[in-house]
Amino acid sequence: MAFRVYLLASGLHGTLYIGVTNNLARRVYAHRSRHSPGFTAPYGVTRLVWYEAYDRIIEAIEREKALKKWSRDWKIRLIEEMDPDWSDLYGTLAGWTGS
Repeated sequence: MAFRVYLLASGLHGTLYIGVTNNLARRVYAHRSRHSPGFTAPYGVTRLVWYEAYDRIIEAIEREKALKKWSRDWKIRLIEEMDPDWSDLYGTLAGWTGS
């Protein structure tokens, strides 16, 4: 089973959210549909702009914690290395629901 650390954004250089999951398509869909209240819903943080895969949950959690300590500028550079246009990567995921 693969675990993913991911970054969501509200838009280009917008509000950022970092998370970890074992099912990225399902988790991003949950953020997008705003079923549960939390940080992402009121700020419209639904655009998947970056992610990495890990084989072990402990590695993914450690990476998530490290990224949360990074400055905003470092996070932006990380996003732009993978996704320079801040395109929504949700449609590229296997298991994408089309929503």
